[in-house]
Amino acid sequence: MGCIGSSQARNEGGVKRKKIRKPKPWEHTEPITKAQLMNMREEFWDTSPHYGGQREIWEALRAAAEAELELAQTIVDSAGVIVENRDLTLCWDERGARYELPRYVLSEPTNLIPEQGQ
Repeated sequence: MGCIGSSQARNEGGVKRKKIRKPKPWEHTEPITKAQLMNMREEFWDTSPHYGGQREIWEALRAAAEAELELAQTIVDSAGVIVENRDLTLCWDERGARYELPRYVLSEPTNLIPEQGQ
């Protein structure tokens, strides 16, 4: 067992694991409501297994995307996800399958329209 560094740690197999972080603020191409954002997220997660890779990894990535950072880190580490971009926008599994996550499943845009009366 080795020491854990400030931004990366090695797992038992000696592969460096990146410590994940929150995505940088971003703006959608046009202002959207929370309901529209949630619909976009559901559509992505419903179709994600068709992009290739393993269903279990997609499920782990969804759980990580919806969790707080510390729990998200535990989820990706436990699932054997190799994080290329620390904000989870690009990951790989141990078999070499690529997983790309759009920013809208990881955080809210800065131009989210507040919903009124609900």
